[in-house]
Amino acid sequence: MERFQKFVLLPFILATSFTALGFCYSILDGPANATVLAGSEARFNCTVANGWTILIWLLNANPVLTVINSHGPIETSDRFTSHSYNNSQSFTSELIVHNTQLNDSGKIECSIQKLDGSSFAFLSVQVNGSLLMKNSTLIVKENTTVEVVCEALGWAPAPEITWMTNDSLIDKSRYVTQQSQGSNSLHNALSVLTLTPMNTEILTCLADIEALPNPQNATIAVIVGNSTLDGSYSEDSTSTWVIALAVVFSIVGFILLIILIWVVVRCCCLKKGSTYENEVRKISIKKKTDEHLGNRQRSGSKNQGYVPEEPHYTGQIPTVVSLPPMSTKFTVPHPDLHTSSAPKGRPQRHTDYPVNPKKIRNVTHV
Repeated sequence: MERFQKFVLLPFILATSFTALGFCYSILDGPANATVLAGSEARFNCTVANGWTILIWLLNANPVLTVINSHGPIETSDRFTSHSYNNSQSFTSELIVHNTQLNDSGKIECSIQKLDGSSFAFLSVQVNGSLLMKNSTLIVKENTTVEVVCEALGWAPAPEITWMTNDSLIDKSRYVTQQSQGSNSLHNALSVLTLTPMNTEILTCLADIEALPNPQNATIAVIVGNSTLDGSYSEDSTSTWVIALAVVFSIVGFILLIILIWVVVRCCCLKKGSTYENEVRKISIKKKTDEHLGNRQRSGSKNQGYVPEEPHYTGQIPTVVSLPPMSTKFTVPHPDLHTSSAPKGRPQRHTDYPVNPKKIRNVTHV
């Protein structure tokens, strides 16, 4: 009986001992799957019971972050960080993957270094590509069947394409979608819608993947009109703008050419006018010079030695004047003094002509 009691008590004692040493802790709640867009953040939580010693996060079997109970998190990359949350019975570690890339997709594992002490989830990183249509406006004839093309480029995974007309879904039998593998593990899709519009319609092409909160869309307006064009539809508004700009640039270029020609002609006229004025000025100066020389020849040269006579005294002579005796001899100019006249056209000056001749006055007293 005593042996039986010892065998019953032994497992209980061992269990109590292992619990005291920390061998009975386990993962209470493991990480959950996540689907995110490339470039965003992905978060995973792992909750373990108290008594744990070390917790390791792995991405595709590669350790990316370690948390030690006595030390805290050991972060070796800026792209992988963690937050911690404690309570009286458990510990929660949150792994944050920053700037997720397409090649981050895979298995995320939380391990507490026990035989069955691990839990895992999957990370799916998706790429939101572009969605476009050739035209934004489509003009068609009445009772004409046309094809509208919608193209999705650079997606991961390949998007699901759907069509709507005036906010109503179009049956899948009316369009065909083809998918193809692009570069860098991305996918392309081409969807062609065939319809015969009777009235003006607004068509919408939608591309959707799991990570998108709302599908990406592209819209085209289909206008029914009596067109006389050979084709099924006319060029869109972009082509119209191109033609308008080409016409405007042509007109502006023509105006600039006319202005340039006018400036050249104006400069030539101003240059000729300036030359004519210079010639007229030269002729006028030459004419005045000739007239001045002719006047000098007609008037002769000025006699620089000529002195005008002194003015006569016109007052009354006093009756009594006491004068010294005067000689009755007359003073006659020197016989050698003479004047000569030159021809009127050429006046000449002789050096023997007296410069300042004297005038003699005779007075008789009774």
